[in-house]
Amino acid sequence: MNDKSKLIIAFQGMPGAYSNMACEAYFPNAETFPCTSFEDMLNSTKNGETDYAMVPVENSLAGRVADIHHLIPESGLFIVGEHFQRVNHQLLGLKTSKLEDLKYIKSHAQGLAQCRKFIKKQGLTPIQHIDTAGAAEEVSRLEDPKIAAIASNMAAKIYNLKILKNNIEDAEHNTTRFLIMARDPQTPSVNIPVPVTTIIFEVRSVPAALYKVLGGFATNGINLTKLESYIGGKEMNAARFYVDAEGHPDTKAMQNALEEMYFYSEANSVKIIGTYSRAKKN
Repeated sequence: MNDKSKLIIAFQGMPGAYSNMACEAYFPNAETFPCTSFEDMLNSTKNGETDYAMVPVENSLAGRVADIHHLIPESGLFIVGEHFQRVNHQLLGLKTSKLEDLKYIKSHAQGLAQCRKFIKKQGLTPIQHIDTAGAAEEVSRLEDPKIAAIASNMAAKIYNLKILKNNIEDAEHNTTRFLIMARDPQTPSVNIPVPVTTIIFEVRSVPAALYKVLGGFATNGINLTKLESYIGGKEMNAARFYVDAEGHPDTKAMQNALEEMYFYSEANSVKIIGTYSRAKKN
């Protein structure tokens, strides 16, 4: 990831989406590649159309991005970086729109969820859209002054809309965490600042197996910043876990913790899907 100027970065959404902004922030001067769905985004990187995928995983207000944690383990890609994107939601309307005349507001489910207080206060009817930038494009195309969109400054410029009100998100700390994913693993130096290792595993069906796995991290002084479970397997009956651990797999402490994990996990179920440096929050 030394020369970022010639790279192609995939993101889900239309031009002007917050994922588009994250791509430009992390990979300045690189080419961006909009995708209709998360699956298309991940597949574009897997099949070599793009170099990296900019994957939103969670938001400080609205929580986990739906479905993405099911897609990441099956994508065949590896996490090579992390980015925190500050989200400033703008209320966008036509040049002729007025705040007091609005009736409807369109945006992605996350955008609507992050602006609940404003929407309620204004008495607007929310309409869910697949994408924030797509909502802005639709408002521009429909030419109805009663309909507005929640989207970015970038979307306002691209779709020639007026910002009716700035920063309508419910909290100032509104931030989305992104993972940068690639076809091949890029294990960094053990000396990187605040290393994070993301691991997928499936515990054995024995009493206290998860407790034993977590104990391996605790006794070796490794902090866990995320632990989530999800159902996987062909029969959708296998409990799998997704964990972010602050440590590098080449250290003795992490190797000891992984040894405990291997012992209490199903055979061949443990998969390290990336080690990367913890990003600084804006």
